[in-house]
Amino acid sequence: MSHEKIVVQGICYDEKSSFLRGPAKAPQLIRDRLWSSAYNHYAEDGTEVSPDMIEDIGDYTPEQYWDIYDHTKKHLTQGAKLLSIGGDHSVSYPIVKAFAKYHGGFDILHIDAHGDLYDSYEGDKHSHACPFARIMEDQLTERLIQVGIRTFTPHQREQVVKYGVEVIEMKDFETDELPQFDRPLYISLDIDAFDPAYAPGVSHQESGGLTPRQVLGIIQNLKVPVLGADIVEYNPDKDVGGITSALSGKLMKEILAAMLK
Repeated sequence: MSHEKIVVQGICYDEKSSFLRGPAKAPQLIRDRLWSSAYNHYAEDGTEVSPDMIEDIGDYTPEQYWDIYDHTKKHLTQGAKLLSIGGDHSVSYPIVKAFAKYHGGFDILHIDAHGDLYDSYEGDKHSHACPFARIMEDQLTERLIQVGIRTFTPHQREQVVKYGVEVIEMKDFETDELPQFDRPLYISLDIDAFDPAYAPGVSHQESGGLTPRQVLGIIQNLKVPVLGADIVEYNPDKDVGGITSALSGKLMKEILAAMLK
C-alpha cells in the first residue's frame, strides 16, 4: 500500500452505544456525500481532494470489538495516514491503539460534546463513553486536548485531573484562544460536538454546541501535520433532510485536505 495515499476505512460498529444504535450505518452515507456530483473535489483552501489520492479500503463490520484493532493494524504501514469514518466513539480506542504502533509521538485533538473519560459506563470499560480513559491509561499519547465539552460529571472532571487532559469547555470556547500544537496530530471528531441545529443526526443531541464554521476554522488553522483522524457518532436514523450527512461529507473533505498538506 502506498504511503503517499491516505487510507480511508469505514467502521460499521455501534455495539458500544449506550442509548441508541445507528452509527454503524454511517460510513457509506458520509462517503457518498464526499464524492457526490453535487460538489467539487476542492477544499476551501484550494487543496484538491480527489479519489486517486485516497486508498479507500471500504467498510468493515467487526464481529467483536477488538477486531477493529486487528483490521486497522492490517491496513496501516509505517508512515501511512489513516482516516476512519463511522461507528460510535468506542471505535477510537482500538484505532488509536493500532495507529500508535506505526507512528511516533502524536497529540490528540478531541472535538465532542462529551468527554468520554468514564473509567467504566454501564459496566463496560469499552463503552463509547470511555475511549479516552483507555487511551490515556495506555499512554497512547502524552497530550489530549478536548474542545466543545458541555456534559462533564464530577467523575469525568476527576479523570481530567488524573490524566492531565487539557479541556476547552464549550462555555469557555473562543476560536482565537485554541491551544497550539507542536507535534503531529490525530483528530477525533464526534458529530455531536455540533449544536443539533447543524447536526440533528446524532444519538445524543446536546444543545449549545459548536457551529460548522467554528470547527472548520479549527481544522483549517492547524499548523502541524495531521497523521490520522476519525469521524464518529453520525446516526442516520436521526438525521433530518440529510443535513448531518452533508456536514459529515464536508468535514471529511476538509480533514483529508489537512492530511494531504
